[in-house]
Parts: sequence; structure tokens; C-alpha cells
Amino acid sequence: MKFSLNGLYIESYTKCANCGVLIYEASAEDAARKKTHEGQIYCSEECVDWKIARDARHAKAAV
Repeated sequence: MKFSLNGLYIESYTKCANCGVLIYEASAEDAARKKTHEGQIYCSEECVDWKIARDARHAKAAV
């Protein structure tokens, strides 16, 4: 979620690519918590791990 410069409205929403949790504008502390993988933003390392495991399961099932 990106707030406008004057803070009165939201310019865009950023959601975790896995679970859909809203990720608010990065502060100094939040920047360290944001996780990216393959160009997508995730709310936590657990969501990244879950996505990798899901992709592995889908690849295994497709064989």
C-alpha cells in the first residue's frame, strides 16, 4: 500500500503474492522484512518457502 505524499489517500495496494496480506509502505524496519522472489513481493520468508514447495509439488505432479 502506498500512501500519497500528503497521506490523505492510497495510491496503490501491494499484496503478498502468496497469501494476499497487504504490505504497507516500507519504513526502515519493514524494508528488511519484505521478501522478494522471482520479481514478486512476499510478506515473509514462510510465504516464499511455501511458494517454492508448491511449485516443486506441481512440477512433480506434472511428470
